[in-house]
Amino acid sequence: MDSLPPLPLRFEPVYKDYLWGGDRIPRTFHRPLPPGRHAEAWELADRPEGLSRVSTGPLAGASLHELTVRFGAQLLGRRVAPRPHFPLLIKLIDARERLSVQVHPDEEAAARLGGEPKTEAWYVLAADGGACVYAGLLSGVTPADFEAAARAGRLETCLQQVPVATGDTLFVPAGRVHAIGGGCLLLEVQQNSNTTYRAYDWNRLDANGRPRELHLRQALQAIHWHDTGPVKCRAQLLVSGPPATVRLLVSCRHFALERLELTAEAPWDNPGDSFHVLFPLDPVRLETAAGGEPLAAGMTCLLPACLARYRLMPAARRACVLRISVP
Repeated sequence: MDSLPPLPLRFEPVYKDYLWGGDRIPRTFHRPLPPGRHAEAWELADRPEGLSRVSTGPLAGASLHELTVRFGAQLLGRRVAPRPHFPLLIKLIDARERLSVQVHPDEEAAARLGGEPKTEAWYVLAADGGACVYAGLLSGVTPADFEAAARAGRLETCLQQVPVATGDTLFVPAGRVHAIGGGCLLLEVQQNSNTTYRAYDWNRLDANGRPRELHLRQALQAIHWHDTGPVKCRAQLLVSGPPATVRLLVSCRHFALERLELTAEAPWDNPGDSFHVLFPLDPVRLETAAGGEPLAAGMTCLLPACLARYRLMPAARRACVLRISVP
């Protein structure tokens, strides 16, 4: 097997134009995009319907899929089981309007229904006043109640409505029915899956004046009917700074999301168990043995597992960085 250069990797995002999206992604992160609707930016994607390619450096033009197949554990880490695809899909989501009420299957339901399992988490990058998400069922809701409400156009009466603010983290395990409300800009971390069973779409019409396709039958078979637990995550303090305070925002068997709060240059060691994905909320400088480079706010960067050491330095007095790995 070839050796993967222990260098940071940056990718060209894949943009998706969905009818509920807006233009907040290019405005917030100063991305030079043509005017229009950019509902999602797939920052790291190894999917046939969206494939990330390296934007700079000696591997420029290579796809994330090619790197995963070619370099295996050098990219992914010893903790990640060998696989033909990158294990996560990382997105930015601009919900100018609320998304459909939907559910993603767990492993058992995916095998039965012919889809892919998907657990995900959201970090709220920005939220308008009064913004919310819908996640989980109200206590006592039955499949019959849910189906009747969906067909009557009042499905929100069955769902937990959760107010959100900038900095919140929310966990959406497979089987949890959910919808992102309007006015939310999110970073989404999820299993590499694109299976969505849409149960209800707020009686909305597409660009051709037709209702979007629903998958109520599949949704009824995939929903976890006793899922009424909390949606917001409580951060766990792992390291108290300076130079960095580290908080674990959410962790499951598929991914972990941390928030690094930097007040000075901070060194990090990676023993090779997992790749690290960095998403700066503020400008920082990334230093490795090969040199340094600035990372602007909102610039996703993949550090392969073979990159054993790196340093992060805030561009100003303080900076926050989100870091994603496989636990």
